[in-house]
Amino acid sequence: MDISSYFKQAIEQKASDLHLAAGSIPALRLEGELVKMNHGIVADKDLEEAVRTLVDEKTWERFNRKRELDFSQEFFGARFRVNLHYQEGKIALSARLIPSKIPSPEEIGLSENIYNLTHLQDGLIIVTGPSGSGKSTTLAVMLDIINKERRSHIITIEDPIEYMFEEKQSIIEQRELGSDTMTFASALKYALRQDPNVIMVGEMRDLETISAVLTAAETGHLVLSTLHTATAAETIARIVDVFPSHQQQQILNQLSSTLRAVVAQHLLPGVKGDRVAAREVMINNSAIGNLIRRNQMGQIYTVIQTSQKEGMITMNKAIDRLLQSGLISEETARTRKRDLETQAAYY
Repeated sequence: MDISSYFKQAIEQKASDLHLAAGSIPALRLEGELVKMNHGIVADKDLEEAVRTLVDEKTWERFNRKRELDFSQEFFGARFRVNLHYQEGKIALSARLIPSKIPSPEEIGLSENIYNLTHLQDGLIIVTGPSGSGKSTTLAVMLDIINKERRSHIITIEDPIEYMFEEKQSIIEQRELGSDTMTFASALKYALRQDPNVIMVGEMRDLETISAVLTAAETGHLVLSTLHTATAAETIARIVDVFPSHQQQQILNQLSSTLRAVVAQHLLPGVKGDRVAAREVMINNSAIGNLIRRNQMGQIYTVIQTSQKEGMITMNKAIDRLLQSGLISEETARTRKRDLETQAAYY
């Protein structure tokens, strides 16, 4: 089995993802839709032998011990973020194609209010959204703006490294879990001793990492990270819920002072067959800070609605703007807008 041929086809067809699972027909994700490839069912033994050529013996042993593995791999000049796992006792692979260059703010439709966040000197910015919603790309674009405009020391902590940065005005160190550091939390702890200005944490996965992120943000650093949440209010609630009840008020207080913004992002099907980002933006002003401190998440959406002049925008309003610009269809706008009463009741 020539595993590289599958990756070559993914590149040629401009797929966002490749899926190979023993016992199944290979598939590509094209413009958000999963499309089966013109290949037969992948045999378990063939896929295992092919995958073993991608990693060294030590990494293969770690995969078999943990049953999960993330790494980056290059094929035909293109980089992929690869996840190995088991399903029904058989090996499987999912690979995300990483663009060869970091897009410009214009190419991803980055608005001025988000562009302005890159001028912040400290605090926490969180980009949220479901898997495959372009969070990593948005973060990379924001970091590259800083790289172009400021003389900063930027440290990224990723699992695995995705976009490769070319140093411009800034110095950039990219650290990968497994090879350069063992955990996000450990890397964050030591990053604070490396004279950073900006720290990017690939994902706030657990209590220890979230706690370290908050500490870094409140000690004079600009920290950017991601969560798999759908809205700004849900993001704050998720962070707080990770901690035991006796610590939650302390975390609410920390968030109210260190959080700078939440950008909740979704990719919608565009009228040109592409995908277009709709972004809800919450800026932590005094009203939002008071709601966070008092744990009144249900009222956050109302403040976002009434604070457009401060750079905030709701997801529904962002979708309306995409429709007015002719980038999405009325059907897409109708099906993707949220029921505000249901959302408020959730909290």
